Amino acid sequence: QVQLVESGGGLVQAGGSLRLSCAASGRTFSRYAMGWFRQAPGKEREIVAAITWSGGSTYYTDSVKGRFTISQDNTKNTVYLQMNSLKPDDTASYYCAADNNFPTVVRGLADYWGQGTQVTVSS
Repeated sequence: QVQLVESGGGLVQAGGSLRLSCAASGRTFSRYAMGWFRQAPGKEREIVAAITWSGGSTYYTDSVKGRFTISQDNTKNTVYLQMNSLKPDDTASYYCAADNNFPTVVRGLADYWGQGTQVTVSS
């Protein structure tokens, strides 16, 4: 089992920045691909970004390319999502996910999920 706990959400003005963190515990974290997803009210959950366990490959949805950066620190069992130039459309609950298969994470079918952290961007 892997337990995931997100933090770092909050209220920010448009154009501002936030850094989300996802702390993992349980099984060997460094062998898991990780992803960030978000879900806004009335909308389906969508992938935001994902990263392989080595950090060698990343994926970003088009709407966040150039603004968000996913990274991980295996020594701290933590994955981060740096969000810059935030827009009101980025308002959502953000969730991290883990799986031992990167494509599975990207498809939103990861085995492990956190409880989420709320991000609200005001205009």
